[in-house]
Amino acid sequence: MPLPPAPTKRAALLSPDAFEAPARGKPRSGRKSPASFDSPETRDKPQARDLFEHGGSLGSDSAGPAIQVETRRTPARPAPSVQEKQQDRPRSKKTARTGPAKLFVLDTNVLMHDPMCLFRFEEHDIFLPMIVLEELDGHKKGMTEVARNARQTSRTLDALAGAQGADMTTGLKLDSTGHREAGGKLFFQTQPLDYKLPTSLPQGKADNQILGVVEALRVQYAPREVVLVSKDINMRVKARALGLATDDYQNDKTLEDGDLLYSGSLALPPDFWTTEGQSVESWQQGQHTFYRITGPIVPNLLINQFVYFEAPGEPSFYARVTEIRGKSAVLKTLKDYTHLKHAVWGVATRNREQNFAMNLLMDPEVDFVTLTGTAGTGKTLMALASGLTQVLDERRYTEIIVTRATVSVGEDIGFLPGTEEEKMGPWMGALDDNLEVLSKTDTGAGEWGRAATSELIRSRIKIKSMNFMRGRTFLNKYVIIDEAQNLTPKQMKTLITRAGPGTKIICMGNLAQIDTPYLTEGSSGLTFAVDKFKGWPHGGHITLARGERSRLADFASEVL
Repeated sequence: MPLPPAPTKRAALLSPDAFEAPARGKPRSGRKSPASFDSPETRDKPQARDLFEHGGSLGSDSAGPAIQVETRRTPARPAPSVQEKQQDRPRSKKTARTGPAKLFVLDTNVLMHDPMCLFRFEEHDIFLPMIVLEELDGHKKGMTEVARNARQTSRTLDALAGAQGADMTTGLKLDSTGHREAGGKLFFQTQPLDYKLPTSLPQGKADNQILGVVEALRVQYAPREVVLVSKDINMRVKARALGLATDDYQNDKTLEDGDLLYSGSLALPPDFWTTEGQSVESWQQGQHTFYRITGPIVPNLLINQFVYFEAPGEPSFYARVTEIRGKSAVLKTLKDYTHLKHAVWGVATRNREQNFAMNLLMDPEVDFVTLTGTAGTGKTLMALASGLTQVLDERRYTEIIVTRATVSVGEDIGFLPGTEEEKMGPWMGALDDNLEVLSKTDTGAGEWGRAATSELIRSRIKIKSMNFMRGRTFLNKYVIIDEAQNLTPKQMKTLITRAGPGTKIICMGNLAQIDTPYLTEGSSGLTFAVDKFKGWPHGGHITLARGERSRLADFASEVL
């Protein structure tokens, strides 16, 4: 195909004067200074950061011309997407870019919770009291996650202090080690601060010393806002009682408090076929029917998301999104696993969401499936039934590997004797219960046949501990991760990255039953995986809504 001819003029739609004019953004309505960015008055003035570095005190801010010059010198960049904002900025610190930078005082538990927290505060500055460094030094020994984070934080601080041109007295630039998203400085307590706390607070306690530092900084650098960031709820309560500004560190949370977890399914509007029926294209391919739809609902769809249409007096419609291209989406009808002729290892689904989940579990093109739901919704039973069918009948995978987080509901009973599988035996009660149900589905085999089937099933199921997963690679395995709501995002990443060619991973859990300390619904590894994998062509998620265990379990899930 020949190339089009080159234009004869540089900009056919612009006049020569407009072409020669320098490019600049439209001034914001909130700026009161009439001087332009290229005027001599503004060109010769230092930037706001220069004022802070050369002779400016810790609390100095320049909100007038300095902001204008900084806007002129800063290269333009595209507006970040919603996902980038959720990943890069601390959610609880919603400040305007043009306002004065805050000073955040970090508690020790924040540094041990996230070693990279120093670079999560955008253009704001960070202050570390001396007692925080002492507490970090006291927690650096051991093999626990807290000890590893403390050592990583110490290495980060050493790298910042050893950077070229670093000066403790004027503050360490947080972007000196390559983290360009951090535009502030890191300050250490290099001199004693004068503060007075109520006599009811013991002066020797580390938390109270940090509160005293925050009080001294608030007085010293007023009117600049000084905020204490801590994961300790009692610490934040005491700070508020003393009139100090405080906040939780929420950068580790996948979802905001007001957000809803991706459910994996979407109901079509009641008037969908009336308004969009004329423009829908359909064709048959094998056992499935495909529909190409357009309209305002397409931007709300994701790959492998299920859509359904249910209305009184009209036929129901269930499909899965297989392709999104421009303003159109392709829907693929589902296989009906509620019918007994399509039962999987003798198990037929009982509701809409279970049918959605079984379509994901039986699809060889879907490598990663997450299932969430309350107790008794059939997560483990469906995962095992589909796994046995694909391992023993279809020979798609070689064996089933089952693991789970060994977190006790109550007090720990101590060490367990035996081999790895014997130690994991007491944690796998749910597996035994579901295998008992599946072994009874074949009613015509007789007692000897059922015993032989049970032995065959046991030989194809391996129970593994999560503690020995590092460095492993699973080839053609069907991996079930049960009670995944008790995993941290780092543990979830470790397990999912074990998958080799031909391996399928199923993560199941109930976010309402988290037993791991310091984990919530927003920071759980299961929530993290669901949010990151949504829309991936080879991953799917379904939230199971209705319990099928018993009427007692369903009622208890609702009222207790």
